[in-house]
Amino acid sequence: MSETVTRNLGDDRFAERAARADAEDPLRGWLERFEPLPPDVSAYLDGNSLGRVAKGVSEAMANFVGEQWGGRLIRGWDESWMSIPETLGDRIGAAALGAGAGQVIVGESTSVLLYKLARAALDARPGRTHIVVDTDNFPTDRYLLEGIAAERGCTLRWVETDPGEGLTPDQVAGAVDGDVALVVASHVSYRSAWIADAAAITAIAHRAGALVLWDVSHSVGSVPIRLDDWDVDLAAGCTYKYLNGGPGSPAFAYVRRADQGSFRQPIWGWLGSVEPFAMGAGYEPTAGMRSLLSGTPHVLSMVALGVALRHLEEAGIEAVRRKSVALTSFALELADEWLVPEGVAIASPRDSERRGGHVTLRRHDFRAVNERLWKRGVIPDFRSPDGIRVGLAPLSTSFADVYRGLAALRAEL
Repeated sequence: MSETVTRNLGDDRFAERAARADAEDPLRGWLERFEPLPPDVSAYLDGNSLGRVAKGVSEAMANFVGEQWGGRLIRGWDESWMSIPETLGDRIGAAALGAGAGQVIVGESTSVLLYKLARAALDARPGRTHIVVDTDNFPTDRYLLEGIAAERGCTLRWVETDPGEGLTPDQVAGAVDGDVALVVASHVSYRSAWIADAAAITAIAHRAGALVLWDVSHSVGSVPIRLDDWDVDLAAGCTYKYLNGGPGSPAFAYVRRADQGSFRQPIWGWLGSVEPFAMGAGYEPTAGMRSLLSGTPHVLSMVALGVALRHLEEAGIEAVRRKSVALTSFALELADEWLVPEGVAIASPRDSERRGGHVTLRRHDFRAVNERLWKRGVIPDFRSPDGIRVGLAPLSTSFADVYRGLAALRAEL
């Protein structure tokens, strides 16, 4: 944004606030750990959809192609590649999920892993035929469960949730009983950024004898997650948002250690068998999280993820969360001052304890406004029917980015 436009907005106090916050930011050094934005982008506010490229990824990918793939060829599988899904899973578990070793594995896409976990959960609760899911859960989750219910003759129990808020413990308590096998929910709502009370909801489901599957795609790497402490049964999430793994980077799955022996996922593949290279007749699953695998691991994608994950490991999720709250609070303050008087509604929780890493703003014409913002180099994203999401990735987003982005939105209005 030009200096003239900024001056005409008449809000130098917010520009000064942003500059001061960046100077005092304990994570300011991490901003330089990402590749520079392209010249036509002045503010990238979509880290909740696709994280930026971490420095070192290009070099690591080139080294892998030249030295590992090109130099070791098929020998690389025996030397290191076969174990990457587990070692990388343990790193994600420790850095972002509050999960002890041996409970997280990196596999296929989030959709595939959610399907595997949901089907396994139904098999683990024979005689129970109902699945609880809320109406504003992420579309993939809802569609998958509709398909599973159709193929298994199960019934979906829909919990009506407010798109501006999210699933609550009271709603789950009113929906579960002895017929419910599984509750599926998002830890952070993709629309509003509402943080569900995962510990309370999990406990309520357990008292009814049901299992719980959490989709943590919109919280992992931004909001502290404590799967072990919350006694969570199952979880899955993607790695291309706050974990900066890159477009289409593989997802991860969590299965509580106590449940691993009784779970059998439905897509039986050679890599999840007890002796993958025996090529025997009949499938026998291996022990532990490797049984969740089906086919060949996405090794090349995991190289980029492994590099990017180091930045979160070094910063620590608690420091990331503190900055996330500060960034979203600043965005809300700017929105109240600049945008609400222009007819914009705030669709994210005011309470930072219930707010994840993005802020959703709503107005009837925001689809067209978002297109204009992209043309001027400010990149949030749009969610139908009328929401612009301002996604703030703490390791790669500055307070100046928030200021520039919201000032541009104000100018458009």
